[in-house]
Amino acid sequence: MSAANLIQLMDEKDLRGALENKNQEAVLYFWAPWAEQCKQVESVIDDLAKKYSKTQFFKIEAEEYEDISEAYEISAVPTVIIAKKAKIIGRVDGVNVAEIVKQVAANCGATNGLSEQAATAATDASPEEFKQDLNTRLKGLIERAPVMVFIKGTAAQPRCGFSKKIVSMLNEHNIKYGYFDILTDEQVRQGLKAYSDWPTFPQLYVNSELIGGVDIVTEMIESGDLIDMIPEESIAK
Repeated sequence: MSAANLIQLMDEKDLRGALENKNQEAVLYFWAPWAEQCKQVESVIDDLAKKYSKTQFFKIEAEEYEDISEAYEISAVPTVIIAKKAKIIGRVDGVNVAEIVKQVAANCGATNGLSEQAATAATDASPEEFKQDLNTRLKGLIERAPVMVFIKGTAAQPRCGFSKKIVSMLNEHNIKYGYFDILTDEQVRQGLKAYSDWPTFPQLYVNSELIGGVDIVTEMIESGDLIDMIPEESIAK
């Protein structure tokens, strides 16, 4: 059950009322229903709302409330804003869970009667737990499709030359694939480097196994080895 202070924004007046309170911080969580990366942050926001019960937490669907999103310069989801009156006192872009916990502890701890030691202890205990959560999430992303590529940008609009090249090669060979835009999620971008022990992007996975970057993929396509690895259902007829 969600905490009573966790509000799914339905009326902008509720948000304005919270921001007009000079002595009260508000946590604004901007999300989108289509964004897979929001799921982890949403569970963290739920937990934080229970812990910081005197602080109002707002879940704001970014595309539904375009004026609010524009006012806070929301360019990607998830984004967490901590505001007091109309002033931003904390901000975390992307799925940086440890930083969200840290920012909420720093800005909302006093209002909720939490000592500095208690807030610090909670923050210090979080990274290892969230690292485990991140590894679970990375595994899930890799397993999302038999052929999965992590790129900068989207398949329709790659945002670097290497990403554009690997997408082009997959398309030319009628390979069906899933993709993830690492520019939308800094935690995935950095975490996947350690998880896969591969420092650069793009990264191509087949049946959850790392194949490599654009150079290796190019060589394997030219030799025919990559096509032999692709599951039959991932080849468009």
